Amino acid sequence: MGLSGLFGGKAREAGEFEFQLTDEEWRRRLTPEQYHVLRGHGTERAGSCALNFEKRAGRFTCAGCGNPLFQSGKKFESGTGWPSFDQPLEGAVGISEDNSYMMHRTEVHCARCGGHLGHVFPDGPPPTGLRYCINGVAMDFAPAEAET
Repeated sequence: MGLSGLFGGKAREAGEFEFQLTDEEWRRRLTPEQYHVLRGHGTERAGSCALNFEKRAGRFTCAGCGNPLFQSGKKFESGTGWPSFDQPLEGAVGISEDNSYMMHRTEVHCARCGGHLGHVFPDGPPPTGLRYCINGVAMDFAPAEAET
Protein backbone atom coordinates (compact mmCIF):
# COMPACT_ATOMS: atom_id res chain seq x y z
CA MET A 1 0.00 0.00 0.00
CA GLY A 2 1.34 3.46 -0.89
CA LEU A 3 1.45 6.36 1.51
CA SER A 4 -1.73 7.81 0.04
CA GLY A 5 -3.58 4.69 1.20
CA LEU A 6 -2.57 5.44 4.79
CA PHE A 7 -4.39 8.75 4.89
CA GLY A 8 -7.72 8.03 3.24
CA GLY A 9 -9.51 10.62 1.15
CA LYS A 10 -8.17 12.93 -1.50
CA ALA A 11 -6.29 16.18 -1.18
CA ARG A 12 -8.50 19.25 -1.22
CA GLU A 13 -8.56 21.67 -4.09
CA ALA A 14 -7.06 25.13 -3.40
CA GLY A 15 -10.45 26.85 -3.03
CA GLU A 16 -11.70 24.40 -0.40
CA PHE A 17 -9.58 25.54 2.54
CA GLU A 18 -11.11 27.23 5.59
CA PHE A 19 -8.43 29.97 5.73
CA GLN A 20 -7.95 31.79 2.43
CA LEU A 21 -6.16 34.98 1.41
CA THR A 22 -5.42 36.61 -1.93
CA ASP A 23 -1.90 36.27 -3.28
CA GLU A 24 -1.24 39.91 -2.35
CA GLU A 25 -2.43 39.28 1.23
CA TRP A 26 -0.19 36.21 1.50
CA ARG A 27 2.81 38.24 0.31
CA ARG A 28 2.14 40.87 2.98
CA ARG A 29 1.59 38.29 5.74
CA LEU A 30 4.65 36.10 5.06
CA THR A 31 8.37 36.72 4.71
CA PRO A 32 9.73 36.12 1.19
CA GLU A 33 11.16 32.74 2.28
CA GLN A 34 7.89 31.70 3.94
CA TYR A 35 5.97 32.70 0.82
CA HIS A 36 8.37 30.71 -1.39
CA VAL A 37 7.81 27.56 0.71
CA LEU A 38 4.17 27.83 1.83
CA ARG A 39 2.62 29.28 -1.32
CA GLY A 40 5.23 28.39 -3.97
CA HIS A 41 5.90 24.79 -2.87
CA GLY A 42 9.57 25.60 -2.35
CA THR A 43 12.10 24.05 0.00
CA GLU A 44 14.40 25.80 2.45
CA ARG A 45 18.11 24.92 2.48
CA ALA A 46 18.81 21.92 4.72
CA GLY A 47 20.01 22.89 8.20
CA SER A 48 19.07 26.54 7.73
CA CYS A 49 16.19 26.81 10.22
CA ALA A 50 16.50 27.05 14.00
CA LEU A 51 13.33 24.93 14.43
CA ASN A 52 15.35 21.92 13.30
CA PHE A 53 17.19 22.20 16.63
CA GLU A 54 14.15 23.04 18.81
CA LYS A 55 13.98 20.61 21.74
CA ARG A 56 11.57 22.29 24.19
CA ALA A 57 8.10 20.94 24.91
CA GLY A 58 5.44 22.74 22.93
CA ARG A 59 3.54 22.87 19.68
CA PHE A 60 4.53 23.58 16.08
CA THR A 61 1.96 25.61 14.12
CA CYS A 62 1.53 26.69 10.50
CA ALA A 63 3.37 29.98 9.89
CA GLY A 64 0.67 30.94 7.41
CA CYS A 65 -2.49 30.54 9.45
CA GLY A 66 -1.55 29.41 12.97
CA ASN A 67 -3.10 25.95 12.62
CA PRO A 68 -1.59 23.55 15.22
CA LEU A 69 0.37 20.89 13.29
CA PHE A 70 2.71 18.83 15.50
CA GLN A 71 3.42 18.27 19.20
CA SER A 72 7.10 18.46 20.12
CA GLY A 73 7.00 14.92 21.53
CA LYS A 74 6.50 13.62 17.99
CA LYS A 75 9.67 15.33 16.71
CA PHE A 76 12.82 13.28 16.18
CA GLU A 77 16.31 13.77 14.77
CA SER A 78 16.34 12.36 11.26
CA GLY A 79 19.73 13.69 10.19
CA THR A 80 18.18 15.26 7.09
CA GLY A 81 18.54 18.92 8.07
CA TRP A 82 14.80 19.54 8.37
CA PRO A 83 12.48 19.15 11.36
CA SER A 84 11.06 15.63 11.28
CA PHE A 85 8.01 14.22 13.03
CA ASP A 86 6.47 10.75 13.13
CA GLN A 87 2.86 11.95 13.43
CA PRO A 88 0.86 15.18 12.99
CA LEU A 89 -1.98 16.29 15.22
CA GLU A 90 -5.27 14.72 14.16
CA GLY A 91 -6.76 16.51 11.14
CA ALA A 92 -3.90 19.04 10.99
CA VAL A 93 -2.43 18.14 7.61
CA GLY A 94 -3.50 16.88 4.22
CA ILE A 95 -1.52 15.15 1.52
CA SER A 96 -1.26 15.18 -2.24
CA GLU A 97 0.90 13.47 -4.81
CA ASP A 98 3.99 15.43 -5.89
CA ASN A 99 5.66 14.36 -9.12
CA SER A 100 7.93 17.40 -9.49
CA TYR A 101 11.67 17.16 -10.20
CA MET A 102 11.20 13.72 -11.80
CA MET A 103 10.45 12.18 -8.37
CA HIS A 104 7.32 10.64 -6.87
CA ARG A 105 6.72 11.99 -3.37
CA THR A 106 3.81 12.61 -1.03
CA GLU A 107 3.41 16.31 -0.26
CA VAL A 108 2.17 17.48 3.14
CA HIS A 109 0.10 20.66 3.37
CA CYS A 110 -1.72 22.52 6.13
CA ALA A 111 -5.31 21.30 6.32
CA ARG A 112 -6.55 24.81 7.20
CA CYS A 113 -4.83 27.04 4.57
CA GLY A 114 -3.33 24.57 2.10
CA GLY A 115 0.21 25.89 2.63
CA HIS A 116 3.00 23.56 1.52
CA LEU A 117 4.80 22.18 4.57
CA GLY A 118 7.07 19.45 3.17
CA HIS A 119 6.81 15.74 2.41
CA VAL A 120 6.13 12.47 4.22
CA PHE A 121 8.23 9.34 3.69
CA PRO A 122 7.79 5.72 4.86
CA ASP A 123 11.20 5.56 6.61
CA GLY A 124 10.40 6.94 10.06
CA PRO A 125 10.61 5.35 13.49
CA PRO A 126 8.01 3.12 15.14
CA PRO A 127 5.19 3.15 15.89
CA THR A 128 4.08 4.96 12.69
CA GLY A 129 7.06 4.23 10.44
CA LEU A 130 6.53 7.68 8.89
CA ARG A 131 8.86 10.68 8.61
CA TYR A 132 7.14 14.02 8.10
CA CYS A 133 10.03 16.08 6.72
CA ILE A 134 8.83 19.66 7.25
CA ASN A 135 10.32 22.99 6.22
CA GLY A 136 11.06 24.86 9.45
CA VAL A 137 10.25 28.21 7.84
CA ALA A 138 6.70 26.93 7.24
CA MET A 139 6.13 26.66 11.00
CA ASP A 140 6.15 28.69 14.20
CA PHE A 141 6.80 27.20 17.63
CA ALA A 142 4.95 27.88 20.89
CA PRO A 143 6.73 26.56 24.01
CA ALA A 144 4.48 24.60 26.37
CA GLU A 145 4.72 27.28 29.08
CA ALA A 146 3.45 29.84 26.54
CA GLU A 147 0.39 27.75 25.56
CA THR A 148 -2.93 28.67 27.11
